Amino acid sequence: MNSEFAVRSMRPGELELVLEWARQEGWNPGLDDSLAFLEADPSGFFVGSIGEVPVGSISVVKYGESFAFLGLYIVHPDFRGKGYGKAIWAAGIASAGDRTIGLDGVAAQQDNYRKAGFEPAYSTIRYGGVANSLPVSTLVAQPVLDSRLEGLQRYDSAIFPQPRDAFLTSWCTGRKGRRSAVVRKSGKIRGYGTIRRCYEGYKIGPLFANDADSAAALLAELIPEAKGAVVFIDIPTANHEAVALAEGLGLQPVFETTRMYRGPAPAIPLKHVFGVTTLELG
Repeated sequence: MNSEFAVRSMRPGELELVLEWARQEGWNPGLDDSLAFLEADPSGFFVGSIGEVPVGSISVVKYGESFAFLGLYIVHPDFRGKGYGKAIWAAGIASAGDRTIGLDGVAAQQDNYRKAGFEPAYSTIRYGGVANSLPVSTLVAQPVLDSRLEGLQRYDSAIFPQPRDAFLTSWCTGRKGRRSAVVRKSGKIRGYGTIRRCYEGYKIGPLFANDADSAAALLAELIPEAKGAVVFIDIPTANHEAVALAEGLGLQPVFETTRMYRGPAPAIPLKHVFGVTTLELG
């Protein structure tokens, strides 16, 4: 390992570089993900660098005092096999303290994650394709208004392991190529979701809903944002209603990961998770 190598917090502009690496790996991040990612936990992003040159990365975003999520673990191809990845990994894990850490692991890496103390919890399949129709619902979703995020944040915190208000404020704010919607019944939130432009097509996530009817209303509001482009949703396979909705749209399985945890697994009501927020931040 190069004697000038060190792991440090990311500097301005470096997260965009790492997201470009992620694009080259085929992970297909959103075009403006860095804005909300940094709001989630500005101290949660690290690079390993030789002098001033970043050679690898990891994110361990901390949500409260008990949960963190690991992603963006990449060593640039030019610097693999030299021990840099292990050092970056160790620094990232250490930054979480005694929090439970989650990650979404591909099959090829799951044995390595097990050796690092991660245990599988559930499988997630990415469904993708051009939606051949819009789902039918008895409800109608509405665009999220920036001035009414408080109720949405409360709803999210009942499904996601910890509150993430700053992240959601940025994630759900209307920007070009991004739309968020909420569905209500009798004035109460029944679900919400976001669609965003990615390097390839669009991703929908999160898609949290009380039931399939509410999720269908959200999809009917969000999918037109894609304007006929490819749409992707990461769905926990345990949520059979979510799988049926995706298949009803004509989407097909294209990618699979396993949610794994190091430490006590949080209780997530998967029946309400019709689409994971992101594989990078949980």
